[in-house]
Amino acid sequence: MVLCPVIRKLVGKRVVLASASPRRQEILNSAGLRFEVVPSRFKETLDKAAFSTPYEYALETAKQKALEVANRMNKKDFRSPDVVIGADTIVSVDGQILEKPADKQHAYSMLSRLNGKEHSVFTGVAIVLCSTKDKQLETEVFEFYEETKVKFSDLSEELLWEYIHSGEPMDKAGGYGIQSLGGMLVEYVHGDFLNVVGFPLNHFCKKLVELYYPPSKDAIHHVKHDSVPSVETFEVLSDEESGSSNSTQQNVTSMLKGESAFSCGDPGSLRKKEVAQHVSGEPMANCSENVENQAPFPTILIELLDGFKASKAMFVACKLKVFDLLKGKDILKAKDVAAHINASVCGIERLLDACTALELLNKTNEGYSNTELANKFLVSDSEYSLHGFIIHANDYVWQFFTHLESAVKEGTNQNHQIFEKKAQNLFQDTFYHSRETKLRFMNAMHCIIKVTARDVATAFDLSGFRSACDLGGCTGALAHVLVQEYPDLHVTVFELPDVIENISCFQPLGQGSSRITFTPGSGLLLAEMVLDKKRRHGRSAWLQSLNMLVQTEGKERSCFEYRCLLERHGFRNVQIVQTGNWLDAILCTKC
Repeated sequence: MVLCPVIRKLVGKRVVLASASPRRQEILNSAGLRFEVVPSRFKETLDKAAFSTPYEYALETAKQKALEVANRMNKKDFRSPDVVIGADTIVSVDGQILEKPADKQHAYSMLSRLNGKEHSVFTGVAIVLCSTKDKQLETEVFEFYEETKVKFSDLSEELLWEYIHSGEPMDKAGGYGIQSLGGMLVEYVHGDFLNVVGFPLNHFCKKLVELYYPPSKDAIHHVKHDSVPSVETFEVLSDEESGSSNSTQQNVTSMLKGESAFSCGDPGSLRKKEVAQHVSGEPMANCSENVENQAPFPTILIELLDGFKASKAMFVACKLKVFDLLKGKDILKAKDVAAHINASVCGIERLLDACTALELLNKTNEGYSNTELANKFLVSDSEYSLHGFIIHANDYVWQFFTHLESAVKEGTNQNHQIFEKKAQNLFQDTFYHSRETKLRFMNAMHCIIKVTARDVATAFDLSGFRSACDLGGCTGALAHVLVQEYPDLHVTVFELPDVIENISCFQPLGQGSSRITFTPGSGLLLAEMVLDKKRRHGRSAWLQSLNMLVQTEGKERSCFEYRCLLERHGFRNVQIVQTGNWLDAILCTKC
């Protein structure tokens, strides 16, 4: 079955795959379908015992994945999706559902259960058709599932562990990938091979044809071939042809002899079979070629292009204290917000709508209100507020980044561009040159430490230490958390005298009033952004490295670079934990 007529129907529509699976993306790309990838955030925590059959669980999970993406995109984007595709693949053996293994031991347990047995692979697929009415999302859900029988050979324990150590099982349902090394485990497959890979393409194609070209009873003919079962042929009218008495009919026929429309002889490469002629004998446009020539929609690039706009919208909303005005459960209309902050109704309404699209505000017919995220992090007096750091980013960092090109070319900071002079010391000459700017910078640092301190303080068990030194601890926020976590720990914060003078504006310094020095057996705990060893991930760290270039000419370091630096200064036993939060933790000792 070929998708050309359906693809023409979908041209200009926003089609979204609610899955990050590269295998599903490859399968759909092979069909010539243009789509965006927006991975679902739906937590797959449905109670399996609540479903009478495994496929019902897969169907519900697929539906919830697709609906989560549809609703999120409708709130976030100015253009909602037209079609969202959700899918969930599970393995079932002896009535138990197997999803992805949590670790190697879990993978071994799964594969041992499959060893020498036949099991079922189910993929549930949900196709959600979206439309909007009065800015409210309306959805129509079409579901189906596919089952494929797979049998494992009798495999030795050594072979199973060799496969597990390859790393392939860890992101695969049932703990194996049939299209790769896992193929060596399989004795036979009964059913759709691509269903085991992760997406039942043949069934999906049929479902799309049913949705977009529903046949009348008279239009269905049963065709028999010597070597294949009976298949259905649909006589389909194109958009232009429907309603025209002289229209030419097209037949979309599933041809399953010889080479199939989607050949999977080589599991690693999925090929398309091209249809060259109409039934009438006239040339037919090469749908495969036309679709391949159209580049996929560059979602990630569009997000990057709009990134600075989104940041500035949040900066301005914080600067105007919009979230403070809407804190708690207050709901206000745009005109009320505009009146409170002395701004234009037109401008405020656009800003509020943008913040709603960014999921920072909620909007109803009654007006606007904060999301839970905004109440927790964007209201200036909330416990974990990032408001101070955001104001610092708006007033200082934003200006520095406008001169990023010069910083990259020159390899020097751009203080002279911002402050019209070459700052000898960024902190003393700029951030600390007056009490107002000093408090603003301290507040920015205080915000970040409040959000990250607990993860840093608990990254290692520090109960064996009785004293700690926080160098450049600013407001003492980290020291405060350390004392809370470790009742026997005494913390000293070292900072500039004029910084310590203003500590009371944030919190009492508390313990840690005496100076100490490192002695043998002491430990140094650093809270920094750590680049991963391959220097590919950790986007925040790399952007912060650019930030340091334009401001201080400093840089962020990898684990290896931190280890070398600390060992060069006599520290040993350097341990590094990437917390998953903004700042990572490094612990080392001097013996």
